[in-house]
Amino acid sequence: MSASVALQVRVARKAVEALDICTFELVAADGGALPPFSAGSHIDVQVPGGFTRQYSLCNAPGESHRYLIGVLKDPASRGGSVAMHERVHEGDVLTISAPKNHFPLAHEARRSLLLAGGIGVTPILCMAQRLAATGADFEMHYCTRSRARTAFHDRIRGSTFAQRVQFHFDDGDEAQKLDIAALLAAPQPGTHLYVCGPKGFMDAVLGTARARGWPEAQLHYEFFAADAAPAEGDTAFEVQLASSGRVVVVPKDQTVVQALAAAGVEVPTSCEQGLCGTCLTRVLEGTPDHRDLYLTPEEQAANDQFTPCCSRAKSARLVLAL
Repeated sequence: MSASVALQVRVARKAVEALDICTFELVAADGGALPPFSAGSHIDVQVPGGFTRQYSLCNAPGESHRYLIGVLKDPASRGGSVAMHERVHEGDVLTISAPKNHFPLAHEARRSLLLAGGIGVTPILCMAQRLAATGADFEMHYCTRSRARTAFHDRIRGSTFAQRVQFHFDDGDEAQKLDIAALLAAPQPGTHLYVCGPKGFMDAVLGTARARGWPEAQLHYEFFAADAAPAEGDTAFEVQLASSGRVVVVPKDQTVVQALAAAGVEVPTSCEQGLCGTCLTRVLEGTPDHRDLYLTPEEQAANDQFTPCCSRAKSARLVLAL
C-alpha cells in the first residue's frame, strides 16, 4: 500500500459484468461517506495473497456512497486479478487507498475523444459520465474482442450519452471496426484524446496520433500493463545508497528492487511494472535507463528519478536517495 490513507471498505455487491469481468461495489465499512474522486481516478486495493493492485473507479464522480471497480480475470495475471475473482466475495472487508488521479480530464479541452480497449473502459466510462453531466462535447469509442466480453454494454446503451458511444467488436464485420487512422487524421485545436487499454491498442492509437501531428499536450493515457521482463543485452550495474555509501550490485537478470531486497533494503512497491509510481526513487548521480510507463517523457529526460521495479541504468552506477 502506498503512503496514502488506508480505508476499510466492504464489498456490497459483486457481479459478473461480462465474460471474465466482475464488478465490485465498495462501500465504507463504517457506513460513512467515502472520499471524493475525479474522473480518471484509481484506488490501490490490498488483494488476498499479499498483492496490491490498482483499479480505476468507473462509477460517476460525485458519488460518495460507493466506489465501483471492474476487474478482468487475466490468464497472464501475477495473482491479483485471479484472487479478486476467486477469493473476494460479497460482505468481505478490504483495505484500499484513497483515490488518486494520474489520468485527469483536461479542463481546458473544448472537445474530448475517448478511446477504450477492453477493461481499459473503466476510467474512460467514468470520464464519459463526468463529461455528460457537465454538458461537454465528447465522443467515445469502445473496442472489445466480442460482445460477450464488453463490460457495461447495457449500462452505456441505457445512458443519457448512448448516442455519443460507438462499439467496435474484433469478431464483427469490417464496417464496424475502428479506423484509427481516419479517426485521428486531423488533430484539432482544443480536442483532447484519452486512451486506455491493452498496450498494443494504446501503442497503435498513440503512435497514429503522434504521426498525424497531435500535440503531446493533447494526448492523455493510462497503461494497465507493461512488459517488465528483462531485455536482451541487459548488463549488471551498481547502485549506491546515498545515506550510507553502501554499494549494491544489480545483476543483469534482477531488478533494482530485487537486488536491494536481497541486500536487506526494502523499497515499497505495488504494480512492479513501472505503472503506479509507488517505488519512485530520486536519482542523485548517474543516468537511468527508463522503462516505466508512469513518468512523462519530460520527467524521464530530467533523469532525477526512476522506478527501480523495472528501470535500469545506462551508467555504470546510480546514486540513489536511499
